[in-house]
Amino acid sequence: MPRIISALTARTQLGQILRRASQKDERFVVNRRGEPQVVIMGINDYLKTIAPPPKFLKAIWSESKTKGLNKLTLREVNAEIAAFRQERQKQPRKRSK
Repeated sequence: MPRIISALTARTQLGQILRRASQKDERFVVNRRGEPQVVIMGINDYLKTIAPPPKFLKAIWSESKTKGLNKLTLREVNAEIAAFRQERQKQPRKRSK
């Protein structure tokens, strides 16, 4: 059940609210002048409940976890992309008619 807070409370305690939303999957409904305006919730909670990933993406994640590729750093991912692009540039281009 989401916790209802005022806009003033959201403004003055935003750091604490964000921490609770992200770490404890708490949800907050922010009221302004007695009317609900926005919902604050953690991204993982949002992805699980509102925008679940499509099946093909779950399959990709599962395969990358099996191969141990889910632990690559951003630097390693960028290096792989750069290596692929260099290899592709070495190959002769096919002309379309």
